[in-house]
Amino acid sequence: MDIEFAKNFSEEWIAAWNCHDIEQIISHYAAELEFTSPLIVARYADPDGTIYSREKLREYFLIGLTNNPALVFKLKQLLLGVNSLTLYYQNARGGETAECFEFNQNNKVIRSVSCYSF
Repeated sequence: MDIEFAKNFSEEWIAAWNCHDIEQIISHYAAELEFTSPLIVARYADPDGTIYSREKLREYFLIGLTNNPALVFKLKQLLLGVNSLTLYYQNARGGETAECFEFNQNNKVIRSVSCYSF
């Protein structure tokens, strides 16, 4: 993982969420992906908790933006991996989230796993 790419990705991703720009948010993701979150289980009553397409992910993100009009994320830490990075941030509810992203050769997210404080 290139540190400059990781820094740029984290800045752009947080800024897109904080501006509520769904097109910018979704532009970071590949068309086919795996996005896993406990909130998927709650919103869709889906015990798998995983979304597999960018279009479904867009719908899921729009629910979050609509339900949280004052949504703001605050980056706390950026962690690097191999073809991956993890963003540790304060979420819209004031809790903490760690979100691990894996990337394809085009630098688009192909897998994301979200973990929340409780």
